[in-house]
Amino acid sequence: MGSDEKLIHVEVVYALPHIQKVIRLTVTPDTQVQDIIEQSGVLEQHPEIDLKQNKVGVFSRNVRLDATVHDGDRIEIYRPLLADPKDIRRKRAEQAKQEALAAKGD
Repeated sequence: MGSDEKLIHVEVVYALPHIQKVIRLTVTPDTQVQDIIEQSGVLEQHPEIDLKQNKVGVFSRNVRLDATVHDGDRIEIYRPLLADPKDIRRKRAEQAKQEALAAKGD
């Protein structure tokens, strides 16, 4: 790295239900997302993260692991969904329908 090469400041974020891990790093502009995540140390702290499975993004927009980022960007590592949101809505609607039918019968 030449002394005249500009460095950028980025954050790596991994949120769990009760805590949010934020790691600040300084990297060169050509550093790829995967390399930044690896340099952050979050993979050692949270071995459940699998970059082949977990999606990653910058400010809620999905990005590829070979993408580069800009100064001030926040790289987010997303946890897998435990249930499909469509299935949850469908089950709630069915439950509401059953409750309404039961109330009519009273």
